[in-house]
Amino acid sequence: MVEKIIIMGAAGRDFHNFNVCFRDNPCYRVVAFTAAQIPDIDGRRYPRELAGRLYPDGIGIYAEDELIELIREHQVDRVVFCYSDVPYSEIMHKASMVMANGADFILLGATRTMLRSSKPLVAVCASRTGCGKSQTTRYVCKILADRGQKAVVVRHPMPYGDLKQQAVQRFSCYEDFEKHKCTIEEREEYEPLVDDDIVVYAGVDYGRIINQAQQEADVVVWDGGNNDTPFYYPDVHIVVFDPHRAGHEKRYYPGEINMMMADIAVINKVDSATDEQVRQVRDNIEAYVSQSEIVLAESAIIVDDPEQIRGKRVLVVEDGPTLTHGEMDFGAGVIAAERYGAAEIVDPKPYACGSIKETYNRYRHIGSVLPAMGYSDKQIRELELTINSTKCDLVLFGTPINLPRIVTIDKPTLRVRYEYRDCGRPRLEDVLTNRLQEVTSREIPV
Repeated sequence: MVEKIIIMGAAGRDFHNFNVCFRDNPCYRVVAFTAAQIPDIDGRRYPRELAGRLYPDGIGIYAEDELIELIREHQVDRVVFCYSDVPYSEIMHKASMVMANGADFILLGATRTMLRSSKPLVAVCASRTGCGKSQTTRYVCKILADRGQKAVVVRHPMPYGDLKQQAVQRFSCYEDFEKHKCTIEEREEYEPLVDDDIVVYAGVDYGRIINQAQQEADVVVWDGGNNDTPFYYPDVHIVVFDPHRAGHEKRYYPGEINMMMADIAVINKVDSATDEQVRQVRDNIEAYVSQSEIVLAESAIIVDDPEQIRGKRVLVVEDGPTLTHGEMDFGAGVIAAERYGAAEIVDPKPYACGSIKETYNRYRHIGSVLPAMGYSDKQIRELELTINSTKCDLVLFGTPINLPRIVTIDKPTLRVRYEYRDCGRPRLEDVLTNRLQEVTSREIPV
């Protein structure tokens, strides 16, 4: 009998899992996707051009709130959970609801959905959202460039628009961001890489993506999203940990899987975490991962003119996903404000409007900072209005992009950047180089 399936997702991993495990498989009938975490990604259809011959009308994408109704309506056999950075307690709550309504609740194995690259592949993943994957990816690309190897980055998907148009995306210049109608979240990931003359691929169909990316790369670098596992078999698997959330590496799905698969474990932010927090993360890694080499790193804060901060009332704008489902209540902007003597970090909540206000209502742990939400033109305008309505002397933005390129700000601004920096030995360059030498000495399976 054909099994009826619902795939629970957040516009990324769900589509990849469908493409690899369910598309063109007559044993299954995927009746729906559900969507969570990201605003306004439901109400679309996974198009027939991507869904394959078994789905001439495509597949509907519904809000996760409709899951139980969909199970009953379609008499669903199995629900497949396919998104990341979720606490174990929440996953089991969702599983209980599914099973109480007569369907199986399943998780796919990490390697079951991995595709092969014909080129050596380095994966950069994490235990939580906001650990510092992006700066680590950039540093890995620099290491490769210093070795005379061209790195091409394949980024975890963020297809929040027209899925048919986003099947395969290539970014090498700023015009590509406009061409593909990138959200703020996408630009946060792509801009710093493109600024370093690194080609980035992303999209929906990661079979087609790797076929294109490996044609122009000596080494492919997988740049993970949230705390998800790689879409490709890694020859070297780097996993980044955040000691500010010590213990989370054992409590969030699928970050613990990344920890257990790590070849290189980077404990980041040791310059701002306590020794006890760093020790707890190290102990957890050593208890579960015998094969991993541990590297300590700083997330170095860079401000071009820190004296602008001193004595000022500042509005701090931080990376959106790190604050929302990453559950951090501060980021690089707050660290810079405190380090360089801001008189006050102004709370933007009283000035928040529209979906920005809704974000605060949903993620109540967020403190006196503003998440850089911008998943639509409307939300970008609401972000702009919130910034300009907030009474402050200076806007201090710790997002990975140059925010004034996206929104018009009517007060002085200052950018806070952060970069990877080794803290003692072993150095990431030495450990990665040794691992890559082992890889290139053997044949890469295709």
